Amino acid sequence: MLILLLRRITGLLIAWLLVTNVLVMPTASAGLISTKEEISIGRDVGKQLEEKFGVVDDPELQARVNRIGMSMVAVSDRRDLPYSFKVLNSKEINAMAAPGGFIYIFKGLIDLMPSDDELAGVIGHELGHVVKRHSVRQMEKSLGIGILFGVAFGDRGAMLQNIAYNAIMAGHSRSDEREADYLGFVHSYKAGYNPYSMLLGLYKLSELDQKYHYDLFSDHPEGKARVALAQKYLKDAKVTPTVTQSEDGKSAQVTDGQWKLPPVYASLSGYKPVHRACFVAGTLYRLKALSDYSPDRYILDTDGTNFTVYYNDRQVFTVVPEDAAAQGMSAQELANRYIEALRNWQAK
Repeated sequence: MLILLLRRITGLLIAWLLVTNVLVMPTASAGLISTKEEISIGRDVGKQLEEKFGVVDDPELQARVNRIGMSMVAVSDRRDLPYSFKVLNSKEINAMAAPGGFIYIFKGLIDLMPSDDELAGVIGHELGHVVKRHSVRQMEKSLGIGILFGVAFGDRGAMLQNIAYNAIMAGHSRSDEREADYLGFVHSYKAGYNPYSMLLGLYKLSELDQKYHYDLFSDHPEGKARVALAQKYLKDAKVTPTVTQSEDGKSAQVTDGQWKLPPVYASLSGYKPVHRACFVAGTLYRLKALSDYSPDRYILDTDGTNFTVYYNDRQVFTVVPEDAAAQGMSAQELANRYIEALRNWQAK
């Protein structure tokens, strides 16, 4: 028995050396996990997530999230996967990307970021994890002794599914998150969403109560660095107009060279001044790309209290009484200043 045991151990050690030198040492690009296997693993992990959290029973919301996701798949560098985008029934502020293109957004994140533009940044980020095979690379690095036993006992599939699930729940490395942030910007930008989408999402996540657990952005100092990088992505892409926030964070202003709009002071429907300014700047960026752009197409509408500036039928900015009070004028007076400034903007 002792001799048989020693032979067994020796055999395992030899196999381990073979695995270490032949399989583990190459980089992820060596393709230890095929695309077909990646899809199979991701589908199984997705079923686990759906069983654990449940899928939100709202066909309209599910269709909306899937539409946003697929619009970015169309401009991504990895389109040959059976992508799906679903909303999980959890109040957590989180999102996850299983291998193979099975992407999940938590209902808590939808509530925090209700606009399509904000969601585009986050979904584009999760798509980035799939495009760069971040979870797959984690799995390949984790194979080690696990693949040895998988080969020995014929349980590779179940082993990989377990590794994938644990890797997703544990989160990604800082470098992977930053790469996904960049792709969140690229995907949403190329798909035609507000170019400030990724920055808007990062702003909101960085402003959450740090005592609250959320996996997307749990490291506050790193959060500030990611915001700064998102601002750099906009600058490198030459996205204008730009947004300047006051040092105390109480106001924000949209500028384009020497041109500027009146500053934003008030919060509205959960959006802080800097968020509102980002929406305006991003909207103007898209408007100036129109072949038939004309400064004469800005119009003003009111519900009796608030005044909203439109370009044709596209909303640009809503002036609320709190905005006007901060500048010592009526809402209509401030709205007229917005209209005047916009008509004087030299869109280049």
